[in-house]
Amino acid sequence: MAKQSLHELEAVIADRKANPIQGSYTDYLFTKGLDKILKKTGEEATEVIVAAKNDSDPDLILEIADLAYNVLVLMAERGVSVDQIQAELASRIGPSDAKKLKERPAIKKL
Repeated sequence: MAKQSLHELEAVIADRKANPIQGSYTDYLFTKGLDKILKKTGEEATEVIVAAKNDSDPDLILEIADLAYNVLVLMAERGVSVDQIQAELASRIGPSDAKKLKERPAIKKL
């Protein structure tokens, strides 16, 4: 099986958003919109937590992959790229991590 990078998966998801394949799960999520994408992302995050509490690494890997896919769909919906996430993560490396965390704006309540 060929390895697929996050950039490649990001490109596939972007293509599916621009050129929907009716009946595909990705099309379903984009058609239903942000609220459905957020719901599925939350469900997958919960499933990762549950799988992490169990002893099955294959189940944990499967759930993390599902979460990663849903996060990438969310990113595409909101126009956020893998490169932007990589840049943010890279900016956190080093002794200034604590300072950056303190400067982070509060999350708006829904």
